[in-house]
Amino acid sequence: MLQARTLSVEVGGKHVVEGATFTVSPRDKVGIVGRNGAGKTSLFKVLGGEAEPTQDAVIRKGGFGYLPQDPRIGGVHDSRRAITHVLSGREIDEQVARIEKLRIAMEESPSEEAVAKYSRAEETFRVNGGYAAESEARSIAAGLGLGQDRMELEVGVLSGGERRRVELARILFAGSDVLCLDEPTNHLDIDAKQWLLGFLRQYRGALLVISHDLELLDEAITRVLHLDRPNEGDTGHIIEYRGTYSQYVAARAEDERRLAKMAAQQDREIVRMQKVVDRFGAKATKAAMAHNMEKRIARLESDRVYAPDKGRRIEVRFPEPPPCGVTVVTVTELCKGYGGPSVFEDVGFDLGRGERLLVLGLNGAGKTTMLRILAGEIAADVGGFDFGYQVEVGYYAQEHDNLDPDRSLLDNLRRSVPSGVGLTETQLRGLLGVFGLSGDKVMQTSGTLSGGEKTKLALAMLMTGRNNLLLLDEPTNNLDPASREAVGDALAEWPGAMILVSHDTEFVERLSPTKVLLLPDGDVDYFNDEWLELVELS
Repeated sequence: MLQARTLSVEVGGKHVVEGATFTVSPRDKVGIVGRNGAGKTSLFKVLGGEAEPTQDAVIRKGGFGYLPQDPRIGGVHDSRRAITHVLSGREIDEQVARIEKLRIAMEESPSEEAVAKYSRAEETFRVNGGYAAESEARSIAAGLGLGQDRMELEVGVLSGGERRRVELARILFAGSDVLCLDEPTNHLDIDAKQWLLGFLRQYRGALLVISHDLELLDEAITRVLHLDRPNEGDTGHIIEYRGTYSQYVAARAEDERRLAKMAAQQDREIVRMQKVVDRFGAKATKAAMAHNMEKRIARLESDRVYAPDKGRRIEVRFPEPPPCGVTVVTVTELCKGYGGPSVFEDVGFDLGRGERLLVLGLNGAGKTTMLRILAGEIAADVGGFDFGYQVEVGYYAQEHDNLDPDRSLLDNLRRSVPSGVGLTETQLRGLLGVFGLSGDKVMQTSGTLSGGEKTKLALAMLMTGRNNLLLLDEPTNNLDPASREAVGDALAEWPGAMILVSHDTEFVERLSPTKVLLLPDGDVDYFNDEWLELVELS
C-alpha cells in the first residue's frame, strides 16, 4: 500500500505538485497522466523514494518496486551478469554467493562445523525455492524479450533498452507489493509488451504507471490521477478519476467543457458588475450599492474558475540541409562485438542524398550499435565507413548521452552549436520555445527533466546544426501523441538523408523510408508497407 498525505513536490525552486493526498491499495491499478513537463516523473521520483518531498510524507507498506525512465541501472557494476542482477531482486545472488563461500571453506577445512554450516545454508536455500528461482527469473526475462544468451552477458555490454528490461525483470521478479513503473513499455517490442500487459492483468499488488502507451493505459488501469498543471509557472494539483483511460478522457473533456462554461459566466458577471461600479461609484446616493458590488466582485475573483488551457501544438521545422555529394555514406564490411560473438558482421550499404534508411532487427541485433559507430561514439572491430562530399552529420542518441545533466537547458543547447554557426541567446531560447521549453525552465538543469522534456531538448540541440544526414535512434520515445505527430511531420518534410531506428509504426509510416537494413544479417532491401509489420517487433 502507498499513501500520500498533502504531498508537495518542488523542482528548481517551483512547486510542481501541492497538497496531493491519495491512497493506492492492493489491486488498485492507477495511471498518472498530464502533459509533458507537468511534473509526473518528479512526482514519481518522490513516490518511488528517489527524491524527497518538500512537505509531509509518503507512506509505503510492503515490498516496493520502482522503474525510472532512465535505462541506466544505478549502483550496478557494468561487470555484473544480467541474470545476477535480476536474481538480486530477491537477494538470491547474495544467498548463492554465501553458499559458495561456505562450500569453499568446507573444502579447505572439512571440519564437522564447516560441513554443518554448508548443509544448513544449502538446505534452507533449496526449501525456499532458491534453485527454482533462476528458472523463474529467466522466464520473466524471456517474456520481456531477453534471451538466454543476453542474460549471460555483463550489464555493461547491453544496449540501453536491454538494460532497462533487465531492471524491469528484476522488479517483477522481486514480487513487490507496490509497483511504480515510469514508461514501462519503452524499448519493448510488441510480443514483450503483450507479455507485460498479461503480467499486469494478473498482478495482485498496487500498481502506479506513467505511460504514453494508450493500449497499456486502457488495459492496465482502473483509476487515473490527473496532474493538472497547464503551464510551467503554475502549481499542479491532483484530480482523481475512476475508470479506464478512455473513460477518463471522456470525463476530463466533460469537466473541461463545464469549467469553460463556468469561467465564461463568471467573466460576464464580473464585467457586468464592474460596469455598475464604474457608473454609480462616484454618486453619493449609490455609493453603498457600488461598495457592496465591489465586495461581490472580490468574492468572485477569489473563487474564480479559469477555462482549461488547451495548450498549443508545437510547430517544428528543421533547418534546410546544406548541399552535399550524391552519396552521403558508404559502409563496408562492418563488424562489431563486445568480447563475445559478433553482434553483426560483414554489414555493408550506401545511402544517397535525401534517401532514408530504416534499420530493423530484434532487440540486441545491433541497431543502436550501428548508429553509435556511424556517429563516432564507438569504433567498429572490422570494416569502416566513409561520408560523402560535404556531409554534415547530426545524431540523436536514444539514451540522451549527449546531455550534460549538471548543465542548464540553455547551456546544453549553446554547447551543441557547431563552430561557424552564430546563434544569439534569443535565438537559442526561441529554439527551446519551439518545444514548449521556455521561461525559467531554460535555466533548469537537464538532469531534472522528464523523459519527454529530455527528448525535446535533444531534438532542439539537433536543430542547431546545419546537417544533411541525421542519425535518429528512437526520437519519439517519451513524447506525448501531439508532440510525436509534430516531430514526425517536421522530419517527413525535411529533404535531407536519414538513418532511422524506431518501433513507432505511425512515425515510420509518416517518414516513408527509402530502404531497409535488416540486422544482424545486414540484408538491404527497398522499403514497402509490408516492412511495417516488423517495426513493432524491432
